[in-house]
Amino acid sequence: MRTETGINMPEPHNPGGPEPATHNRQPATGNRKPVKGIGLLSGGLDSILAARVLVDQGIDVLGLTFVTPFFGPDEGLEAGRKAGIPMRAVDISEAHLAMLKNPRYGYGSRMNPCIDCHGLMLREAAKVMQSEGADFLFTGEVLGQRPMSQRRDALRSVEKLAGLPGRILRPLSARLLDPTIVELEGLVDRERLLDIQGRSRKRQAELARRFGISDYPQPGGGCMLTSEGFANRLRELFRIRPEAGVADAEIIKWGRAFRLPGDNMCMVGRQRSDNLKLESLARRRDVFMRSMDYPGPSCLIIAPGDLADGLEIAAGLVASYSDAPENASVRVQWMTMDQTGILTTKAGPKNNYKEILIS
Repeated sequence: MRTETGINMPEPHNPGGPEPATHNRQPATGNRKPVKGIGLLSGGLDSILAARVLVDQGIDVLGLTFVTPFFGPDEGLEAGRKAGIPMRAVDISEAHLAMLKNPRYGYGSRMNPCIDCHGLMLREAAKVMQSEGADFLFTGEVLGQRPMSQRRDALRSVEKLAGLPGRILRPLSARLLDPTIVELEGLVDRERLLDIQGRSRKRQAELARRFGISDYPQPGGGCMLTSEGFANRLRELFRIRPEAGVADAEIIKWGRAFRLPGDNMCMVGRQRSDNLKLESLARRRDVFMRSMDYPGPSCLIIAPGDLADGLEIAAGLVASYSDAPENASVRVQWMTMDQTGILTTKAGPKNNYKEILIS
C-alpha cells in the first residue's frame, strides 16, 4: 500500500490469505520456540496498534500496564482487550514515587518526568521479559509525536535508563529508527513494521480502520502529573514532606488543598465521595475533621508535626465550606487515632482562605 507521502505501508496480514514474504524473519514454528514480545500498553491507540502489528506477524504478545498513585491500570487493560492480547497489571508505586522526587532527565511542563517514567516502566517490564523467557520489549511510541519523550535522543535515553539497548522495539516508527537487535536477528520482520512520525494521527486512524478497531480513546493525558493543579499540590507536599510516601500522594488527590501554619497541609472534600475517601485514608498521625452541626466537607490534615499547628484554621475551613450561614457558630470535631476534641468556630466567606488555597 502507498501512503500519501509515498512510503510503503504494509498491509495487515489476512489469516485466510497467503503468507506474505517475510525476508529475514525466522518462523515461530517447528523446532524453534515462538517469538515473544512484552509490550507497554497505556490505553491509547498507538500501543493498541503496536501490539496488533506484531500479532499480525504471528508473534506471541503479552501486554503490561502499570499502577501508581497518578494513573491506574484500567485504560491499559481495556487497550489489551481491544488488541486481543493477554494483559498484566504491575504496581510500581514505590519505585515511581522515589523516581519522581529526583528524575534524572527532569520534568515536562508540570511534574511529569516522562523520560524517567518510561525508563522505569521498561526496567520493570524487563523483569517480566526475563521471567517469561520473552525475546524483546515494545512500546507504542511514535517518533516526534511528543516533544519531550519521543524525540530521537529521548528514545535513546529511555533505552539507556532501561539498560536494554537494542531490545526495545517501536513497531510504529521502527523503519525510521536504527534496526534493533530483534530485527537484525530476524525475530521480527522489519519490512512489515511502520514508518509513522509526527503529531498527525491520520496514519494511525487509517490503520485502526483496517484492523477493525473503531472504539478507541482520543489523544489526551491520563496522568495526573500533567495537571497544573495537581502538580502544584504535589510540589507543596514534597516541599513540606521530603519523605512523603505513596499514602501521602494518594491523600492529595481528594478535594481542595490548603497550606497551614507549621509547614502543614490539609485536604478539604468537595463532595461526599471525597469525604469518604479522606476518612478511609486517615492514618494514626493524620487529623480528621468534620462539622457536627451542618452538612459539609471533611478535612484531613496530613500528619502535622504539632497538633496545634493549623487546627483552628482547618476548623474554619470546615465551617466555611459547610452549609452553615455566614457567621453561624459551628462545632467541628477533630480526631486522630489517639485523641479527639471539639472546636467551636464561625463560618466565614470562602474568600478568606484564598491565600492558602493551593490551586
